[in-house]
Amino acid sequence: MTTGENIVAADVTAAEPGPRPDIDLQTLDAIQRRVLWLATSMIHHANKVRSTPSGVKVGGHQASSASIVSIMSALWFAHLRAPDRVSVKPHASPVLHAINYLLGRLDASYLTELRSFGGLQSYPSRRKDPDPVDFSTGSVGIGATATIWSALAHRYVAGHFEAPRGGRHISLLGDAELDEGAIWEALVDPAVPRLGEALWIVDLNRQSLDRVVPDIAAGRIGAMFEAVGWQTIVVKYGRRLRGLFERPGGEALRDRIDSMPNEEYQHLLRSTPEQLRERLPGEGRGHREVQRLIADVEDADLGAAVRDLAGHDLVDLLDAFAQADAVTDRPSVIFAYTIKAWSLPTEGHPANHSALLSTEQWRALAGRLGADADDPWRRFDEGSAEAEVCRATAQRLEREPTPAAQPPAVPADLGRAHAGRSSTQQAFGRFFVDLAHSAPDVARHVVTVSPDVASSTNLGGWINRVGIWHMGDRIDWFADDTDTLVKWRESAHGQHIELGIAEGNLVGLLGELGATWSRDGRPLLPIGTMYDPFVNRALEPWSFGMYAGGQSILVGTPSGVTLAPEGGAHHSITTPSVGLEQPMCVAWEPAFGQDLEWTLLHALGRLGRPDGTSSYFRLTTRPIDQALAAVPTDPEDLARRREHALAGGYVLRTAEAAPEVTLVGMGAILPEVLGAADQLAEAGIAADVVCLTSADLVFRALRARQGIREGDDDILDVLFPAGRAAPIVTVLDGHPHTLAFLGAVRGTAIANLGVDDFGQSGDVQDLYRHFGIDEDAIVDAALDLVR
Repeated sequence: MTTGENIVAADVTAAEPGPRPDIDLQTLDAIQRRVLWLATSMIHHANKVRSTPSGVKVGGHQASSASIVSIMSALWFAHLRAPDRVSVKPHASPVLHAINYLLGRLDASYLTELRSFGGLQSYPSRRKDPDPVDFSTGSVGIGATATIWSALAHRYVAGHFEAPRGGRHISLLGDAELDEGAIWEALVDPAVPRLGEALWIVDLNRQSLDRVVPDIAAGRIGAMFEAVGWQTIVVKYGRRLRGLFERPGGEALRDRIDSMPNEEYQHLLRSTPEQLRERLPGEGRGHREVQRLIADVEDADLGAAVRDLAGHDLVDLLDAFAQADAVTDRPSVIFAYTIKAWSLPTEGHPANHSALLSTEQWRALAGRLGADADDPWRRFDEGSAEAEVCRATAQRLEREPTPAAQPPAVPADLGRAHAGRSSTQQAFGRFFVDLAHSAPDVARHVVTVSPDVASSTNLGGWINRVGIWHMGDRIDWFADDTDTLVKWRESAHGQHIELGIAEGNLVGLLGELGATWSRDGRPLLPIGTMYDPFVNRALEPWSFGMYAGGQSILVGTPSGVTLAPEGGAHHSITTPSVGLEQPMCVAWEPAFGQDLEWTLLHALGRLGRPDGTSSYFRLTTRPIDQALAAVPTDPEDLARRREHALAGGYVLRTAEAAPEVTLVGMGAILPEVLGAADQLAEAGIAADVVCLTSADLVFRALRARQGIREGDDDILDVLFPAGRAAPIVTVLDGHPHTLAFLGAVRGTAIANLGVDDFGQSGDVQDLYRHFGIDEDAIVDAALDLVR
């Protein structure tokens, strides 16, 4: 089709039987009409029947649900297999729940609880909905691309461990989702063209939230899919309309429909028969042929033909699904043309996205769909053909329970003596070599992922040991080059996955690698690395992966203005507080190698389990004298230090006298904090020094003490004993507000130092001095508090 193209689609009830003797189309049509009724009624009840004391609009999407009813009904009741997994577009969640209800997977009591507390979620949720949901969706574009990453994750886990064989990974997405950058970022990854198990079905209804889309340009978009290796299938005109095309004047009608703007086509859907006969021919070339063609077509048949989009033709849909299944060496995409609000009074209206049927319209719909408005949740009668199809479908889609597999036991430490000058990023690189030696079974479950920054984030040694994971072996043409530090050995047995420069792809894959414990019964320990300044870019898809149940570790390195020569574009400022505020995740910023080893092992031990959690590490390239950590040598003291480090921090230095000030530092800034304590001591001012490993955990402890949340608050007495309460100066290479809460621990005065502006190039000390986080600035802040 050309720019501004349009399609018209089929009336399922009028469609003649197709070449699928195994499918009873009348029964399937009755089922899709009941699905439409249930989905529409759930939204109607939530908005028109159920009491809403707050007065806030409940919402729901009757139009968006209606447009995809045919696709989902054909898919579930006549095509899916048990191993297949489906990501459902956010606004079609009522359709998914209606299908699950008919399959006996959802109790009727939930049908009146759409968007209520403890009821059905507004959008499909793996963790929060009471019925089976394969993928959480809601953040547009991210739910769709999750199928790509789940397919890759299944390939990886099945190749490294025994896992149940997977099926198709299917995305049902709205055409407006194709506007999202996440879609195209994922499609161009080089691994994607090999994923023959991936299938996307685009509900092409030519409308977004507030408008008729002026330029769908499906031909251009389809060509873009083909350009990155996908099979493209178009389900466009229904059989009734195709029949008109075969008559004299049919080619002119096709040209007319192809060339009309989307808005004009939507306008036709709102036309009376008289208006339709006037408007359909248009005024351009071929209009007389169209007039002659439709002159002897009955009004009802003409109206049905204009609506005859193949995305509502069950036979065409099933044929397209079969065509997609026939190609196994590359992914497929089906563009299924549909009508938004199909079969509803609001169909085709540009403002129908959030429109709700009136009670009168809803009751009238019951009559048209063969339902009962006085008994809206009634299932099909026992013994009916529809009930039998529902029973058989439920049996066909029944999955074996996911086998429970415990993640490997992670050791408490790796036995390394951290000495000399070293950065936490260097310690991170050494960690994996030590892990492979000390805990090989744990290392076997580790999979690392990077967006083209593996060597620059110190993963080179690990990559040389385990190799790159690739779907098929590849030759390393530089294997004999003695100047090559990283051996780029690619095979199906590698444990590092290197993506292109696309942080969204990395965290999308992390989320699915971190969900194999629940999907495949095989827990992985996924760790992703990226430059910390780009964590904010990747935060939404990573956060959404955690919401969906994925557990992983994200390492942002290097971080802060400590990466001084790189300039402001590579300086991360807000990431410490982002980590503190991220649900289902613990944020860490260790200063020393020993702290990193302890906390990273602890984080690995929290992955791949029902009560698990993700972690975010903020590391640095700044070498620090490891002697400053003053790691205890006495076993009991060492165990106590580790316990405190894992709880959020420890007292690094205790003044001989009662402190006049407490200096609190986190991360790479600890040398300046200790240097400031020395200066204060020389001036006769006693200062305790606290080293935080996780502001996140300390803040949680404070909330537990305040009775706001459950948890242990003992670490607060360790870090800030009541008998040594003093004004506090906090310092970190990040936004100062991150640690501002510490004043509430003992109700003391507090000064918060950090970085609150864009950086610039320079030496570390230049930038520390510029932002007021150097030794002198810390001393000045302390003096201001004690004077």
